[in-house]
Amino acid sequence: MKSPAHENRTSRPLLLGVLIVVSLLLITGWYREGDGGPLHRIRDGVHTVVAPVSAVGEVITHPLRVVGGFFGDLGVSRGGIAELERQNAELRRRNTELEEARQQNIRLKQLLRFVQGKDLKTVGGHVIGRPNNAWEGVVTIDLGGRDGVKQGMPVVSGSGLLGQLIEVAPNSSRVRLITDQRSGVAAMVQRSRAEGIARGTIDGGLTLDFVSTDTTVNAGDAVVTSGMGGVYPKGLLVGEVTEVEKDPAALYQTIQMRPAATLGNTEEVLVIIGRPPAPKIGAGE
Repeated sequence: MKSPAHENRTSRPLLLGVLIVVSLLLITGWYREGDGGPLHRIRDGVHTVVAPVSAVGEVITHPLRVVGGFFGDLGVSRGGIAELERQNAELRRRNTELEEARQQNIRLKQLLRFVQGKDLKTVGGHVIGRPNNAWEGVVTIDLGGRDGVKQGMPVVSGSGLLGQLIEVAPNSSRVRLITDQRSGVAAMVQRSRAEGIARGTIDGGLTLDFVSTDTTVNAGDAVVTSGMGGVYPKGLLVGEVTEVEKDPAALYQTIQMRPAATLGNTEEVLVIIGRPPAPKIGAGE
């Protein structure tokens, strides 16, 4: 007795052969008959019946296709926005780096111009530590004994005299600013050659002390190092006179100054190494 499964396996090839034969007959008849043949008329009739249903389906599915397209485009737009944001962030980073390099280049050029023509031997470094409070006038730089610097050497910025090394470690040093109250610099008024001592004040400014009332000092006069004492080379810019008071009963004038080098805009420094050059005998001031 044959099982149903065996009968199904036997009937399947037979059914497939029948379908193939029918398909071939229909295709042959389709191409042999004219446009008015029965197969063409059947096709037109089916199309007439199905067309309204297809139109209704088109109307029903149109909103769904629109919404699907919107969310598809939204996904593409979000991806595009994310890529644009990434590119924008990269451009901002590069622009920041270029601007930082440009500003550093300006500062370094100014620093080199300051010592150019002064016959000074220097070594360059950076400020790596600033005062802990408003009353401390000491900073740290990244130059030390291994760089050839020693205690007492002058330190300049691109704007003028900054200070003097007071402590030297192998890889760093501490600089006492000329605006510190414990600092004193032999200086002179560039125009009148009146000599005095530039001292720091509690508010971070400078005074020029011990200038006789017999000499003329005006606001706006530049003050430079005098070279006296052999600590600072002659002619380094110290600051500018901002206010002058004369008391007829006093021996010295009261002179307020604005320091040329301020810590706020100082990042790179030069340490003047070796002894400052001695003034030439007979040379003009």
